[in-house]
Amino acid sequence: MTAHAVEPTSTVPPMPERNPKALRASIARHAPQLLPDFDEHWKRAIADTYDIGPLLAFMARWWGEYAIARDPELDAHMADLHHRATECTDPAEAKELLEEASSIRYRVRDLEPGQ
Repeated sequence: MTAHAVEPTSTVPPMPERNPKALRASIARHAPQLLPDFDEHWKRAIADTYDIGPLLAFMARWWGEYAIARDPELDAHMADLHHRATECTDPAEAKELLEEASSIRYRVRDLEPGQ
């Protein structure tokens, strides 16, 4: 199994400033397929509750989702990993595929604005 680079290619938009407004704008522009879920999660977790307590967890989740979705190659690779894991009949191989996906998610959480 080969590792897939997390570094964006030249056609991948940079990460936005690390705040909800900038992240939402980037999602709307570069990964609009995520926008309905982003908005629903925002409404349910933050707006309707008037509680900013979950904001860090919200940002962590959507930072990673956007980091993957903004890169078509990485997004396709993640979808392939998940698909292959669900179709796999060997538990050890399925575990390896899911661990690779988890490793990618772990690495993208550390991306900084502009990367």
